[in-house]
Amino acid sequence: MTVLWMVLVLVGFLVLVSAATSVRVVQQFERGVVFRFGRLQPQTRGPGLATLIPIADRMQKVSMQVVTLPIPAQDGITSDNVTVRVDAVVYYRVVDPVRVAVDVQDYGSAILQVAQASLRSIIGKSELDDLLSNRERLNQGLELMIDNPAVGWGVHIDRVEIKDVVLPESMKRSMSRQAEAERERRSRVITAEGELQASKQLAEAAQVMATNPAALQLRLLQTVVEVAAEKNSTLVLPFPVELLRFLERSTPPAPSSEVPAPPPSSGVPAPPPSSEVPAPPPSSEVPPVRNGSGPPPADLGEQDEGGDHPVTVPGRL
Repeated sequence: MTVLWMVLVLVGFLVLVSAATSVRVVQQFERGVVFRFGRLQPQTRGPGLATLIPIADRMQKVSMQVVTLPIPAQDGITSDNVTVRVDAVVYYRVVDPVRVAVDVQDYGSAILQVAQASLRSIIGKSELDDLLSNRERLNQGLELMIDNPAVGWGVHIDRVEIKDVVLPESMKRSMSRQAEAERERRSRVITAEGELQASKQLAEAAQVMATNPAALQLRLLQTVVEVAAEKNSTLVLPFPVELLRFLERSTPPAPSSEVPAPPPSSGVPAPPPSSEVPAPPPSSEVPPVRNGSGPPPADLGEQDEGGDHPVTVPGRL
């Protein structure tokens, strides 16, 4: 009896061990590939409990989740002979777990190596401007290059993105100078276009002012008002010639005022109409010379016999 109980306990233990080894739990995001004595079973095991034959079956679990695979930075030379350093990232997922388990030993490492080689190939075929500004097209080309061999392995490439492009410092300085020159060119073109439009408007305004001179005066007064708003400045007001001409046309002519000639005297002839009065003839009498003493000389002016107009007689001292 004792031996029988020991045999029953041993059999029960072996049954429990075999049951434990024949039951597997498959997660929701996994699929189980079963090999029976080394041969692939056509049916994969879904999520839940999977029952296996002890010793005969062996199951390999394959994840169906999207895998994020960063590609290390790759050094390369572009088609326009510029040395760059580019890194990227690949998003892929398994669509056929049987091929992943049978056709490729380590599909993750295989996709990584293909991605690195494809990235270097893309760098060599592209120009620097495409790497910097046309990344969408390069991403599509890189995705196609990686997806071609991955389809045979049961892997689908969802997306490929170029993350960063590292340039040499000398190239960065050259590009910055190029950008500054381009900005300067645009600013000059915009300024020239603004001056052209302003000149056209000023030409039209000049034509309007030429037909109506009063508009020029109104514009002048408006400018004076704008300048006078700044109280910390000195205003110098120009006086245009057109305003003088306008005032001259608007002012009536003044009556001429002539000075009547004095009545002729009996003894003294009337002065000529010219504004210059001729000097009288010199007198024949010479006054005495002063020696420092004595009475003062006689008056230079003498009264004419006629009476009213004094005559100045020059003399010498």
